[in-house]
Amino acid sequence: MQGRCTVASAALVGVEAIRVEVEVVISTGLTAFSIVGMVDAAVQESRERVRAALKQSGFSMPDGRIVVNLAPSSLRKSGSGFDLPIALGILAATRQIDPSLVEGRMFVGELSLAGRVRSVAGLLAYALCARSHGLDLVCTDEPSGLMSIDGLNMQGLSRLEKLRTSGFEAVCLETRMQEPCEFDYADVSGNEVAKRALQIAVAGRHGLLMMGPPGSGKTMLASRIPTIMPPLEEDEMLQCTLIHSVAGLDASSLLKGNRPFRAPHHSATPPSLMGGGSPIRPGEISLAHEGVLFLDELAEFKPSVLQQIRQPYEEGVVRIARAEGLVSFPARFMLVAATNPCPCGYFGDPVHECTCPPMKVQAYQARIGGPLMDRIDMHIDIRRVDPNTVIEAQGGTSSAQLLEGVLRAREFASWRRAREHVGESSNELIRSCALSAADEDFFKTAAKQNDMSGRAIVRTLSVARTIADMEEEGQVSRGHLCEALGFRPRSGFGVS
Repeated sequence: MQGRCTVASAALVGVEAIRVEVEVVISTGLTAFSIVGMVDAAVQESRERVRAALKQSGFSMPDGRIVVNLAPSSLRKSGSGFDLPIALGILAATRQIDPSLVEGRMFVGELSLAGRVRSVAGLLAYALCARSHGLDLVCTDEPSGLMSIDGLNMQGLSRLEKLRTSGFEAVCLETRMQEPCEFDYADVSGNEVAKRALQIAVAGRHGLLMMGPPGSGKTMLASRIPTIMPPLEEDEMLQCTLIHSVAGLDASSLLKGNRPFRAPHHSATPPSLMGGGSPIRPGEISLAHEGVLFLDELAEFKPSVLQQIRQPYEEGVVRIARAEGLVSFPARFMLVAATNPCPCGYFGDPVHECTCPPMKVQAYQARIGGPLMDRIDMHIDIRRVDPNTVIEAQGGTSSAQLLEGVLRAREFASWRRAREHVGESSNELIRSCALSAADEDFFKTAAKQNDMSGRAIVRTLSVARTIADMEEEGQVSRGHLCEALGFRPRSGFGVS
């Protein structure tokens, strides 16, 4: 038996899928099944899965030599998503199915030994690739992490044996419906100053560091930040879902409009945080794209790991260089961190005495590093709440109230930028503050006294601009500057 067929598929490179042609040639000769084209072990294992799936589905494996080439051969291919196109290529080449079934379509899916089509990581990337080439996407009938895309026709296949009777099926996609969060700032007793700081940080997308003794509520405050963030917009949802899809993670929460919240442990390695592996997968900072990256126990992270965050945090993208090329992942996130002021946690606490020697306190604080500290816009001290306030459950400001202020500030800022025709560069930010001569002199004096770097000056003005936007003020006043200056780190940044 002889024959040939070409089936369209794709390979993942970062968060992008690159079209791959699955070329199947069947010729006479000794029985053999080869897959070539710079493939990894998972693709080579497709031979056994395809052989078993075809037999269990009532099809036959052809006698002779089967050669499968995944082109272009210069592109490294990995994963089990080539099972389905290879199987269909063999069936079409041997005329066990109509060859027209594979025309105008892109196929991706893993096969079980019984012929069941399984979902694979990165389906959204494959969908975007299929649309860009004007092809229909055929995958499992119950895909995960896939959203409806304009201009793309998606079809499903539950089992290979379906091709003997009916054909492709409809795809069941999740519908968008934002779920109410079980957390609320109304549950947090006291800490109204911290809530105000968090509201400012979310309104202006500023980085924030919380420092305080154990039990002061740092983690509890941080975990509720998504409740005061606006829901994901369509383009943001597409990007976030794409990253989670490539990483093989559940994206159902994102499809409902909820922003990502990632909280890696302080033992995280550079590849897990920045991305890496083989094949290269996005790390925690990319999974937090358009959401929150929460680094709890910041001083416990390895200094070498923390310093790698600096460049992606400023540029909004992480670049990973490997022998096969450079891979980029989006990483525009809001950085929120929490830490104790010393190893025992009670440095500066008015109730518990700190047992750490001064040199040990200084060394502990120095683990974070000055460059990263300078890049975090806001620094606040968190104190333990009075027991009476906790027992009486005096929650105070709710998430709904804080969210209202965030939305108002962002709406005013958008209107102001459109009216003033300003962007987000440093010069345009300074111009948008419209400081009076007296307030400008005041801020210059404060910057000299606090030995602020150029970056710190711009970030402080950015926070002041956000505070003014929350009050719907076109000009930044001295009161806004004073509040913003209060969020800058002091020398010896422990609780005072």
